[in-house]
Amino acid sequence: MDRIRWIMSSLLMLQVQFRDNLYISLFFSAAAAGTYSSSTVRVGDEVTLSCLNVTDDQDQCDSTEWLFTGSGNRVTLFEHGRIQEEAKAKSDRLRVTEKCSLVIKNVADEDIGRYICKQFRSGELDGECTVVYLSVVTMTEQKNDDTVTLFCSVLTYGGCVHTVKWLCEGNKTDMKTTQLDCSGTVTFTTSHLHQKSEHYELLKCEVTHDQDVQLSSFIRLQSSGEKPGDDPTTTISQTTN
Repeated sequence: MDRIRWIMSSLLMLQVQFRDNLYISLFFSAAAAGTYSSSTVRVGDEVTLSCLNVTDDQDQCDSTEWLFTGSGNRVTLFEHGRIQEEAKAKSDRLRVTEKCSLVIKNVADEDIGRYICKQFRSGELDGECTVVYLSVVTMTEQKNDDTVTLFCSVLTYGGCVHTVKWLCEGNKTDMKTTQLDCSGTVTFTTSHLHQKSEHYELLKCEVTHDQDVQLSSFIRLQSSGEKPGDDPTTTISQTTN
């Protein structure tokens, strides 16, 4: 009897494993047939993820579906013309445009992941999926005695695929930069903050993905002892494979 139970249990486990593997295989096969792009933004920014191959004969994007995968979760964000209950926790930050693009306001770490847009016609998948990988850049400051260190790092879905580099213009004396996987730092003395108003350093954290600049964030070191602040100028580009 115990042996029969063991055989039945083993068969059940094999059935579950086969079902899960089949689901994963079908999921990735569907995604593989899509058009891929990537987008990189800073924490707190707003980003628009475009959906390609949008059909014209739909009312309020009722034939469009947006799916999100991140942090081990798969969530349907938008379906049947409205934001879904699964996305309730951040529904106030989401909206879909007339072109069925997904807009995310005040981007946070929890938004990092893979977004898939699907188009349906008569209940069947119509055309290729649009797959967008969203990465988020954070910038922080740390003061230590007479030095200031600025940190620039990028958080991604599925592993580090970016290069982070601090670029400096002007006087580089007493400035030290380091570069690691998906992060970089620049350290300088506080004396840089007490120069005359016509003299300042312009720092830029440059994030690249596959040799293409994804984001350049400029920081101007203010004079008269003011704290360094973020210049609102941010350049973002997307790549499509």
